[in-house]
Amino acid sequence: MPFKTAPAISSNVLISMGLPKDQHFHYQLSPEELMKQTVQRGEGVLNDTGALIITTGEFTGRSPDDKFIVQDDLTANTVDWNSFNNPIDAKYFNQLHAKMIAWLGSKEIWIRDSYVCADPLYRLNIRVINENPWSNLFAYNMFLRPGDSSLKNFTPDWHIIHAPDFKADPLVDGTRQTNFTIVSFTQKTILIGGSAYTGEIKKGIFSVLNYLLPNNKGVLSMHCAANVGQAGDTAIFFGLSGTGKTTLSADPDRYLIGDDEHGWTSDAVFNFEGGCYAKTIDLSEEKEPEIFNAIRPGALVENVTFIEGTNRIDFGSKKITQNTRVSYPLHFISNALETSMGKTPKNIFFLTCDSYGILPPISKLTASQAMYSFISGYTAKIAGTETGITEPKATFSACFGAPFLPLHPGKYAAMLGEKINANNVTVWMINTGWSGGPYGIGKRIKLAYTRAMITAALEGKLVDVCFIEHPIFGMMMPVSCAGVPPEILNTENTWANKADYVIKAKQLAQLFIANFEKYKPGVSEEILAATPKI
Repeated sequence: MPFKTAPAISSNVLISMGLPKDQHFHYQLSPEELMKQTVQRGEGVLNDTGALIITTGEFTGRSPDDKFIVQDDLTANTVDWNSFNNPIDAKYFNQLHAKMIAWLGSKEIWIRDSYVCADPLYRLNIRVINENPWSNLFAYNMFLRPGDSSLKNFTPDWHIIHAPDFKADPLVDGTRQTNFTIVSFTQKTILIGGSAYTGEIKKGIFSVLNYLLPNNKGVLSMHCAANVGQAGDTAIFFGLSGTGKTTLSADPDRYLIGDDEHGWTSDAVFNFEGGCYAKTIDLSEEKEPEIFNAIRPGALVENVTFIEGTNRIDFGSKKITQNTRVSYPLHFISNALETSMGKTPKNIFFLTCDSYGILPPISKLTASQAMYSFISGYTAKIAGTETGITEPKATFSACFGAPFLPLHPGKYAAMLGEKINANNVTVWMINTGWSGGPYGIGKRIKLAYTRAMITAALEGKLVDVCFIEHPIFGMMMPVSCAGVPPEILNTENTWANKADYVIKAKQLAQLFIANFEKYKPGVSEEILAATPKI
């Protein structure tokens, strides 16, 4: 479709940011215009479906060791300072901010006004300043898009300044190396320099919301997918990469609220974002039809290569990175819920890909077990997924999103427990990994069985089923489920040698216990009571 003329913006906006009033800038350009400019500048090409293909250079993923939060009077005693929340002095933020503004002041720049949080009560206005047009397209895709009437009196609550070609000097700027992401809650600004990876923009704002909403608004911020059934029932899906969060939440019989970042108020769940940022490695129309068909004009595809002699994407190629991505507006998904909001959830699913073959394919958790599992954020990588991994390896990420949590995980878990109890929410653990033995011996649980178990839970078909308790982890396992062979519901029964199962189960339990040691000072006795029993 043809692009419309962008709304005007006063030069006073530039002056307020310290930029020259006669700066060459573009404001609120359409996706079509941004794509056209990117191609004209030689920074991207179109594929056979009309999507924009770019490369992000040196960085093809986030750099958590180079993300900092300004430590000042506001944050000194409120942020959980750890290996993900690295402190930096305000003087370094101020000098880098001045350097970046001076750097951008001599360049052509792209400005976009947008907002996050679909619930108007919690809306946060964002102004993004980019050094190239395709990063500005990413901001268009991922943030919520205000109408022209809203832009007339738009006042930003936060700024994101993104300059991939600007490099810090670690010796004088307080950074670890030349790239950096710095969040100042006092200045309400995120500085991103030295890296063109667009995910830093998205996750920077997610980190901000993970601080502001629980602290100031009483809203639980969550790294999860969410959908709504025909009857209006909301379900939430937590899970680390590779557990099936996107696949299982994209149910054709349900409406998608969002696939990654949400808030839970006293009576609703709402999407933070206006788009999706999906992995494309090994993408196929058969496995992920919604994502596959979203790769069309307006979509931004990162770090993929083409099948030789064509402009068709080789989705299996890892030549540049395994972390190939596409961003697109939420309305590219056929069953996306227009309001991006749902009621209080009836069901929560914790997804784990347990390559040890220990956890049951479906189980029900108490509130305390849910809080313990939430803080643990467990999954297991399999051999071959990363260099050096030759056997299953446990991975824990607090609240299924540790790098983006400025507060202690116990804060988020306590809020989750309160909401579960207050709303009588049912919490399920779903193992999308192995059964009958660990990876290499057992078999991966069939997707059809996993879908059948989730459907049964959503439709209330497990309410009257008998459950038995797992002897070590304590979750309750159903003895039957429609569409699923009963013998696989208790994983111990699928192992040829049950003694081997018990040994491995105790070993996995010990990994949980060891991981949880660092969180014990900040959690309640109720949560600690859910520790696995060895």
